[in-house]
Amino acid sequence: MSARVNPDFTLEDQGIIGLDHVYYNLIEPLLIEEALTRKEGELGKGGAFLVSTGKFTGRSPKDKHVVKSTSIEDKVWWENTTAMSEEGFEILYNDMRNHMKGRDYFVQDLFAGAEPANRLDVRMVTELAWHGLFIRHLLRRPSADELVGFVADWTVINCPSFKANPERHDCRSETIISMNFEQKLILIGGTEYAGENKKCVFSLLNFLLPEQGIMPMHCSANHAPGNPVDTAIFFGLSGTGKTTLSADPNRILIGDDEHGWSDRGTYNFEGGCYAKTINLSAESEPEIFATTSKFGTVIENMVYDAETKELDFNDDSLTANMRCAYPLEYISNASPTGVGGIPRTLSC
Repeated sequence: MSARVNPDFTLEDQGIIGLDHVYYNLIEPLLIEEALTRKEGELGKGGAFLVSTGKFTGRSPKDKHVVKSTSIEDKVWWENTTAMSEEGFEILYNDMRNHMKGRDYFVQDLFAGAEPANRLDVRMVTELAWHGLFIRHLLRRPSADELVGFVADWTVINCPSFKANPERHDCRSETIISMNFEQKLILIGGTEYAGENKKCVFSLLNFLLPEQGIMPMHCSANHAPGNPVDTAIFFGLSGTGKTTLSADPNRILIGDDEHGWSDRGTYNFEGGCYAKTINLSAESEPEIFATTSKFGTVIENMVYDAETKELDFNDDSLTANMRCAYPLEYISNASPTGVGGIPRTLSC
């Protein structure tokens, strides 16, 4: 069962053929059922999903490539961006599609951006069911009516079991994140770390939106109750407190990580939060802590008791980058629209 069993725009329409079962737009309970059936993780307290990402517990920025095509050749800072040839990408894409044949895949059709005029329609194709659950939280979920006639602006294919060949695919290692602006396609392989799914979309928006007069920002944001004009944004690197500061119980949460600043105001790119959980406590951050035992929250790379499923928020033996991913509505004072005003307050 899915939101639309037979979408108008299928993977076969995109030239991705020979797959076994393709599950389109499964809702959270069904994604968890599929993930458990495939032994991708375990069910935790309250119905959270507990998972380990194996070798990679963070992003692989050195393995991120952009295809050097004519349309963007003069728009990219290549000294700080790893280029991939168009020929290498074509071989990579063909090899990945052949690798995908006969396997099950999960498709989520989602929006990147709460502001309809500037949103990006994104199709996420994931080998892992729990990656579908993760990105269903982190991007914005269309209504059933909005899925009718959905055609993706961009497609992301995430296939962790696929290993790239540096000599064959013009890349650095077996791990690959490659972005092709001509084909509007992003390929991810060789890593199970879920953060690659959301960050590749953010990278895309960082390139596209400035030309539309919108400033993409790595920040959290909130506004005063009943007064979106009184918007505050908080800049900072990962782990510096953006999520904590924006979840002020006396203000309305717009979002915790990625926003756009247009001439109409501030808007969230995402539909959920991806919070660090190391040393998280019910006393200091009660609402964020509470999400770790709510249904569907993805608990990533946390140590837990095998019998009781109690999470250990202080054990960083897997990684200090332990996280939970949950939808915005799990925070009681979250904005239903994800839109605020032009920022009046900035904090770094």
